[in-house]
Amino acid sequence: MCGSKSRSLVFLGLVCNSLEMVFSSSTGFSMSIYDVTSRSIYLRWPKFSGAFTYRITATAVNTVGHSLQAHFSGITFTGTLTSLIPNTVYVIQAEAIDMNGIILAETQIMQSTAPDIPVIDQAYSKLSNSITVEWRVVPGATSYLLSAQDGDSCIETTVTNSPGTVMGLKPATSYRITIRSINAGGKSQPSPSRKAKTVLAAPVLSVSSPSCDSIAVSWKAVYMAAGFSVSLMRSDGLGRMLKQNTTNTSFVFTNLDPGTLYTIKAYAWNANGLPGDDFTYNQRTSPQAPVDVQVVFNSGALRAVVSWMPAEGALTYTVTASSGLLKLKCNTSSASCVVLPLQCGSEYSVFVTAHNDAGSSKPTDAVSLKTIPCAPGNISIEEDEPGNLLVSWSSVNFGHYYVVFVKSDDGLEVHCNTSHTQCHFQSDCGFTYFISVFAYNKAGQSPLGDVFNYTTAPCCPSDFHAVLVTSDTVEVTWAPVRGAELYETKAAEGSSAVLCNDTATACTLSALRCNTLYNITVYSFSEARGSNTSCTSKYVATAPCSPEIKNISKEALSVVTVHWQSNNEEATYTVTARGDAGLWHCTSSGNSCTLVNLPCGSAFSVSAIARSPAGQSLPSYSVPLETAPCCPNDLTLTQVTQSVTNISWSAGMGAQTYVTVLESSKGWAKCHTLQNYCLLGCIACGTTYTVSLRAISETGLTSSCTYQGYSSSACCPSGVKLYRIGNNGIRVYWRASAEAKSYNTDLRGSKGNFTCTPSSGQSYCDITEIPCGDVYTVVVSPVTDTEPKLTFCPKKIYSVTCSGSSVGMVIYRGKNNAEHV
Repeated sequence: MCGSKSRSLVFLGLVCNSLEMVFSSSTGFSMSIYDVTSRSIYLRWPKFSGAFTYRITATAVNTVGHSLQAHFSGITFTGTLTSLIPNTVYVIQAEAIDMNGIILAETQIMQSTAPDIPVIDQAYSKLSNSITVEWRVVPGATSYLLSAQDGDSCIETTVTNSPGTVMGLKPATSYRITIRSINAGGKSQPSPSRKAKTVLAAPVLSVSSPSCDSIAVSWKAVYMAAGFSVSLMRSDGLGRMLKQNTTNTSFVFTNLDPGTLYTIKAYAWNANGLPGDDFTYNQRTSPQAPVDVQVVFNSGALRAVVSWMPAEGALTYTVTASSGLLKLKCNTSSASCVVLPLQCGSEYSVFVTAHNDAGSSKPTDAVSLKTIPCAPGNISIEEDEPGNLLVSWSSVNFGHYYVVFVKSDDGLEVHCNTSHTQCHFQSDCGFTYFISVFAYNKAGQSPLGDVFNYTTAPCCPSDFHAVLVTSDTVEVTWAPVRGAELYETKAAEGSSAVLCNDTATACTLSALRCNTLYNITVYSFSEARGSNTSCTSKYVATAPCSPEIKNISKEALSVVTVHWQSNNEEATYTVTARGDAGLWHCTSSGNSCTLVNLPCGSAFSVSAIARSPAGQSLPSYSVPLETAPCCPNDLTLTQVTQSVTNISWSAGMGAQTYVTVLESSKGWAKCHTLQNYCLLGCIACGTTYTVSLRAISETGLTSSCTYQGYSSSACCPSGVKLYRIGNNGIRVYWRASAEAKSYNTDLRGSKGNFTCTPSSGQSYCDITEIPCGDVYTVVVSPVTDTEPKLTFCPKKIYSVTCSGSSVGMVIYRGKNNAEHV
């Protein structure tokens, strides 16, 4: 074990991993194991009430006759069983015994002892951070715990068999080595220790290749080292090994192969000459400069493809192209590289450098590269005379000759080859020409410079058509012409003109004066060259002006005459009345016409148009026209009471309100209403009335409607009374009205209903047989040949008492107001 501190940690681990406890099923008495070795088992148990002593018995399971027993006092709760057999399973029984020797409780547990203690055969170090241990196999051991202790430090490792190695040690340090065997029961005691010392640490190399044929090696001093050995050899095994022993901490190998990978090994030895760990490092020498550098210039892309023979050991290459202060670089891992973008009209020096992880070679000898000329500048284009273009430009460096390309927008292309700085070309109207100038030398064609365009004046529209749209609007259309970007249409009349600009091949000239002759011309424009003013013109007359309705006069109920101001002697005028009821027309060449058969109660919008050979005018402003409302077709009068009459009628088209009037020599009654009925009061009975109705529209137009006369009902009699006559007779008496001559009398009671009709001119009526002891309602109504019996005459109530079996007293009870209307 690694010291007391390590020992306590191992103990805690054993307690956590090997602790096993068995409880008595009846008493709760238990026992646990907290440590196990090859020949010992360490126990503990809790205090049991009443126990005077504890007896522990261990019996080997597979060994006959081997049994151990130990006694502990009642105040002791831990115990150790010793002199056990290694790698043996024991049944351990614990008994709690009182002072009379009676067993109070017992429990048992099975536990194996650890394997026997191993013996180290040898311990040695091959690496500076480890020691290897060899030992003889211990029966029953499943693994082994190796420990290496140096002062206060201890390093442990678990292995399954011999040999085993402890890692993580310090170089050139002496350690005390022990080993313990392990099985499921626990760990044995440490073996007798052996001392072993780790070898020296390897020097840590810093390696570089200062030139293509040398490698420099350096390292830091190694603890306890007396000297160092450094060797170098090609990694591919070719050539011989170079070796150097030294007490210094650096060395340089020379006369090496360029760009070649070498393996360097170094180790230190101590004062006894024992070597330590070795350190291996692979280092490549820097490459030689490439040879056979070739440069191919691509004039179209302004780039150069540079190629060379690969250099041994080179991983990457850098191509540098310099021209004055400008430097272009290209890095690659292949044997060629593209340098771009090069400048036109320049001369470059091109060289290549090889690189690997050791460094860079010297640059190759420079190769000269001349590029193509730049595109010519200061290009000017002018049309020195119609149909002829002159193109000129400035000369450029490295330019041997020039070619000018002129391509028209219809795809046709011509060119001019010259050593001068100008060229002539023919041109046509309405064309756009695209002009480019190139310079040439042995390297090729210059880059494309600015492409200039020149547009000649647009062609003039050869024909156009003018169509009158309205009296003040003319639509002009034409075929498109070459070169025209914009068209201007001009309508001139005297000193005034109307202009229309549009990119389309149509233009609408509006705000023209009606009934006017205009001179119309279409001009073509281009932004580059302006207008072509040589286009022909045409004369176009506009349509008549819109009529102006002066007034509308009503000739009759369904007849109106429309008057307007005529402004064109060749025009024919049409007047239209438009409404929900339909359309009505009239036509005239003068300044008025008449619309007939207009329906009543209708609203119209009246307008007029003029037509001439030049076209049709816009409609005049509309004038509203409203006809008087229609008279209702049906009118009904119904007498409600003696002085109240209800009048109802059907709706009249166009009417909003109505005024009804009943007139007679005795007076009149009037009603103004929004409805199609009304009640008229203060009607005189028995009177003949004249009936009239006025239908009034929303705007106040009125239609007077006359209907058949109306006679009110005859007047009800007054002073109706009831008298007894005879034993069982009743006389009804009244005062007759002047209009009525015949009457009808009704008596209604619970014992029967009675009716009597007196002779014409009489004002009483007798009912000879009537039951007494009842209440009667009495109504006397006038009777005429044309009217049914009236229902609104007053009703009076009388009580007819009995005197024995005869009619007694007749008592007036009042009017029946509930039934009186």
